[in-house]
Amino acid sequence: MKLVRYGEKGGEKPGVLDANGAIRDLSGVIGDISSETLSPELLARLSGLDPETLPLVDGSPRYGAPVGKIGKFICVGLNYADHAAETGKAPPPEPVLFAKATTAVCGPNDDVEIPRGSDRTDWEVELGIVIGSRAKYVSEDDALSHVAGYVLVNDVSEREFQSERAGQWIKGKSHDTFGPTGPWLVTPEEFEDIQNIDLWLDVDGERRQTGNTRTMIFSVKHLVSYISQFMTLEPGDVISTGTPPGVGLGMKPPTFLKEGQIVTLGAAGLGEQRQKMVQA
Repeated sequence: MKLVRYGEKGGEKPGVLDANGAIRDLSGVIGDISSETLSPELLARLSGLDPETLPLVDGSPRYGAPVGKIGKFICVGLNYADHAAETGKAPPPEPVLFAKATTAVCGPNDDVEIPRGSDRTDWEVELGIVIGSRAKYVSEDDALSHVAGYVLVNDVSEREFQSERAGQWIKGKSHDTFGPTGPWLVTPEEFEDIQNIDLWLDVDGERRQTGNTRTMIFSVKHLVSYISQFMTLEPGDVISTGTPPGVGLGMKPPTFLKEGQIVTLGAAGLGEQRQKMVQA
């Protein structure tokens, strides 16, 4: 099942994709796709609906982030060994965690702002995990039962703010629009193996990133279990699981985004995103 939120920013409505990829309106069934509607019980109810019986949404509306009112946006750094190598760092012995402000979240095809004073804005295609039920001190064996689904994320980063401004990574990760998410929230039964998902990212049509989740250092189930040892994960929380190699910081010489450039990215089963870079 592929759940969406569509419409103008701040006025998104819930929807589901039918067999032809068209949006069907869920407004008569649920108010939104958020913490209140991601429980296993409600997702089971939604999966039992026949999309053909729901109103068809005309045209090609804007996609919003497929999860509304995200509670925590937790990110994992250096979670692909080859990406760690390109940044000159050793693979970490435990997951590196940081946060992205939820005000950074935007739709998958919204413009992305280059912050004022920035000349090191970078891209990062990632698999995102959406939590569906409360997780505290969960085991790896039980971790996936707390997952509502998966989303595509571009963990946009400002490298100077991240590493050279006397603070934690959140400074370089949280500018408005630095969290394009979606287009869909895809429920777990759609994937045969979440640890075998291809990811890619292009800048102005030139391939920059190619990767697969099988090369993650820490798996999805390990990350959910690990993070739940330090904080309670609540429905609607998002975990962005790290990026494969090919970021601008790792290029020789390092190459960063400029106003007017177009970033496109995608992952198998999770859809695609397209963003134009604009000046804040």
